[in-house]
Amino acid sequence: MRRLILAAFAAVLFSSLAAAAPAPDYSIRAIRYATVPGFPLAELVVGAPKDQTLDIAMVLWLIRGGGHTILFDSGFFREKWFKEFPMKDFLRPDDAVKFAGVQPADVTDIVISHAHWDHLGGIALFPKAVVWIQKQEFSYYTGDAWQTGGQNGGIDPEDVQELVRLNTAGRLRLVDGDNVELFPGIRAFTGARHTFASQYLRIEGQPTYVLASDNCYLYRNLAEHAPGATFSESDRPANVAAQQRMLELAGSPDRVIPGHDPLQFQRFPTEGRVATIK
Repeated sequence: MRRLILAAFAAVLFSSLAAAAPAPDYSIRAIRYATVPGFPLAELVVGAPKDQTLDIAMVLWLIRGGGHTILFDSGFFREKWFKEFPMKDFLRPDDAVKFAGVQPADVTDIVISHAHWDHLGGIALFPKAVVWIQKQEFSYYTGDAWQTGGQNGGIDPEDVQELVRLNTAGRLRLVDGDNVELFPGIRAFTGARHTFASQYLRIEGQPTYVLASDNCYLYRNLAEHAPGATFSESDRPANVAAQQRMLELAGSPDRVIPGHDPLQFQRFPTEGRVATIK
């Protein structure tokens, strides 16, 4: 009996200490794997002049700490997309991460913000990574999106097949809703409907950062309180509300990192393709 009591006490004490343990001091790097030249600004920011363009950055973010090497989004590599979106300076994501000192097999986890081809398409390039995606996003794009009346624009069927393969291989994790802790100090939040159920990340630390991906395309969206132009008119107020929440979660507009803004490679120390955010 005494042993059982001591064991129970030790378990409670260990749980309390674990709960009180601080989150790892994560590093964050933005890795630019390509550029889309001359992209219409009005397709990113509602109300922007139709004659303005921007060379947008194609980015994935590397987060390291606590024994994890995490990618937020995975880029793409399939040739079909170059015909629709001409690019310059393209480097396959599994080669791009090497510029940050990481081998593809070292990536332990990939958190997918949403299922569009340029964010999901690289999951096949990282052979040991566990992939995290919103449960509703996975369910919709492996099912109803391909039925009559479904919405699957920008979704690559080959990427969907890879998601299913990873699930059957035990390398997929479904994130169930808003404000979910994925790793100590890293939480996923749901955005408005850029896709069926997109998400973004808050990385706790000194200071804390929010990685927005396409839930906020540019710093200009934040400054002008302007929704992304890809959101439907009915979802645009929700996108503005999501951006406001990002500001609150990060504590400063300087610590919300937009999805395609090349300015992140000017605002933070940058060497080659890699910007050191933290």
